[in-house]
Amino acid sequence: MSETLAHRAVCASYADVTEVRANDPAAIDRAWATRIARPTVRGNGRLMIVAADHPARGALSVGDRPTAMNSRTDLLDRLRTALRNPGVDGVLATADILDDLVLLGALDDKVVISSMNRGGLAGASFELDDRMTGYTAAGTAKAGMNGGKMLCRIDLDDPGTLSTLTTCAQAVDALAEAGLMAMVEPFLSRRVDGKVKNDLSADAVIKSIHISQGLGSTSAYTWMKLPVVDEMERVMDATTLPTLLLGGDPQISPEETFASWAKALALPSVRGLIVGRTLLYPRDEDVAAAVDTAVSLVH
Repeated sequence: MSETLAHRAVCASYADVTEVRANDPAAIDRAWATRIARPTVRGNGRLMIVAADHPARGALSVGDRPTAMNSRTDLLDRLRTALRNPGVDGVLATADILDDLVLLGALDDKVVISSMNRGGLAGASFELDDRMTGYTAAGTAKAGMNGGKMLCRIDLDDPGTLSTLTTCAQAVDALAEAGLMAMVEPFLSRRVDGKVKNDLSADAVIKSIHISQGLGSTSAYTWMKLPVVDEMERVMDATTLPTLLLGGDPQISPEETFASWAKALALPSVRGLIVGRTLLYPRDEDVAAAVDTAVSLVH
């Protein structure tokens, strides 16, 4: 941690974080109020965001490691390593993680995006009824964040999808009313052997874009968060909205992953990357090196 961030930090250790949470919880609001915020877009207009909202949906696996994200302090270590890189513009997470990071002084001059709907727990019978159990637009605005992100999985055979679409549309409007980015992450999904699977074919991603970019009564503040799939040129022709590429759970080699990102980043409406497990839990465990590579692609 730099001297500036260390000086501004309310807490110097994870033990301090727990102590403050127990004895002075209002310190969290004070830390948000005094944090150095930044505009969403500046410089070359591109964004490199790290994501860490998976645990709140019960998704703790990375690749073939089912318990990789069990340790909160380990995750915070990885996030702080990433955020120390000046090329990392910000972070997307739930309140529990962001409140820890703000107490630790790790969010100054960073874009902060709240995670809103975490009700669709991984593996649950109600997984596709993904209600807003995380941040609200009001809470996002109160903390001085840049926007909120919502997952919008669409299964034409699951009635829970209608609840998800409705709550996402309401969130788009509420964020826009506050002048904040509404980041929508759409998928066409279906159950295969009881498990929800996202259809990553180009035509499925295109259809999900058209459905989700029409949510709400304004699209003025809406951004897309989209997976990197085959035929990205055709996929990105489906929208004029600024888009960040989703890193996803690493399934291929790092070299193949970075090459696919580099190709997609050359498309005009793609404005950067928003990546979680691929960077925070690389196979070689060198978080700093993985982040350096991603930053070099974006900036």
